[in-house]
Amino acid sequence: TSGSTGRPKGVVVEHADAVALVRWAVDTLGAERLARTVCSTSFTFDVSVFELFGPLACGGRVEIVRDALALTERPASAGTATLVSTVPSALAGVLDHGRIPDGTRTVVLAGEALPRALLRRLRETVPDAEVINAYGPTEATVYATAWWAGTDARDGTPPIGTALPGTSAQVLDAALRPVPANCVGELYLGGAGVARGYLRRPALTADRFLPDPYGVPGARMYRTGDLVRRRPDGSLVYVGRADDQVKVRGFRIEPGEIETALCAHERVDGAVVVVREDAPGDRRLVAYAVPATPGPLPSAAELRAHLGGTLPAYMVPSAFVALDSLPLTANGKLDRAALPAPHPGGSRTAAAHEPPRPGTESVVAEVWAQVLGIERAGRHDDFFDLGGHSLHAATAAARIRARTGTELPLAAVFTAPTVAELAADIDARGRTAGELAIRSLDRTRYRARGRQRPAGHEDRR
Repeated sequence: TSGSTGRPKGVVVEHADAVALVRWAVDTLGAERLARTVCSTSFTFDVSVFELFGPLACGGRVEIVRDALALTERPASAGTATLVSTVPSALAGVLDHGRIPDGTRTVVLAGEALPRALLRRLRETVPDAEVINAYGPTEATVYATAWWAGTDARDGTPPIGTALPGTSAQVLDAALRPVPANCVGELYLGGAGVARGYLRRPALTADRFLPDPYGVPGARMYRTGDLVRRRPDGSLVYVGRADDQVKVRGFRIEPGEIETALCAHERVDGAVVVVREDAPGDRRLVAYAVPATPGPLPSAAELRAHLGGTLPAYMVPSAFVALDSLPLTANGKLDRAALPAPHPGGSRTAAAHEPPRPGTESVVAEVWAQVLGIERAGRHDDFFDLGGHSLHAATAAARIRARTGTELPLAAVFTAPTVAELAADIDARGRTAGELAIRSLDRTRYRARGRQRPAGHEDRR
């Protein structure tokens, strides 16, 4: 089946497709790595085909466990395991308990984006094991691309690799034309592994399984709905879902692109970005992040600065929420409904509240409280940590301008985001404005000469 929410879609996968996958596993991994494979995936999910038939096809042994987290309860007497296959979020829980089976030679990860911090933790725990970051929908028979983690990705984001033998991976635009390297496009899979279609759903099959203009005559390709970009070396980097695109304050945004950038931070182990509307009409981006152990999550200001280095301002979340782990459904997928609402004041820190000083600071703090709908703002509170975004900043700048009479550009809120900093900026602008004020002229010193005369109505038309 395919689909993690709602009613799953039955996918008609041919035996030849499954055989091609098993052949790849045996030829690529070999009997030694598949000798004792841990099967942690439910039989109703496609990855179980790899976990079961890969080792059995070459005389290996399969150890069936309830799920990947059951490895944390696995007694030492259970012996060694040569291959572990799971999703990154479940592996993080296994690593937290330090229970990777002894003798593990290969770890295959798929189903979710692989955070760089998790990859580093895995290497530290089992330095001799090879790590494979695989990707593939059920419609392309489990795995379609794979990346062997030799060294960290140059841009901080582990790629999903290149197409498996006999499989094609095209990155195309809306007109089905290839996009240039490093440009985002939708991923289309062709060749071996492409399923027949959806069971008794011909309209949906026709929509997602298309003629392949880049394959042999009669070939078909599957439109994944996943957005990727191809690096110059040919490997693919997952960006997000095409149907997850959201619109916030007039901007079209790919949350997956923000999640990828967040996970590139060395102290972030996992992240998800959603749009929340906790107040009517106030749609904002909220990031949920899991810190890489050991250590807490970086401050909101640090994460904001990190994202600002690669993303435009409108893609930087308004609030950051630290979680011990991302909530998962029984199927191991992200449970978005279980994500908590952020603090009403945004990403506040535990620092003691220091009231604003009389004068400009008090004016700024009052305006912020009104615009952000909070009880109070301290002199060292950050506007964006309190839940502000660009529209809030524009409103605040306009109100401060009206209260102080000082020309305050929108950019000032971004460059001086605390109450104290912005108040100092306003005071400095006020002094400069006074020094540069245009003085009125003494008209008696400049009398009309000769044919000069005051401009009349005809001259002003």
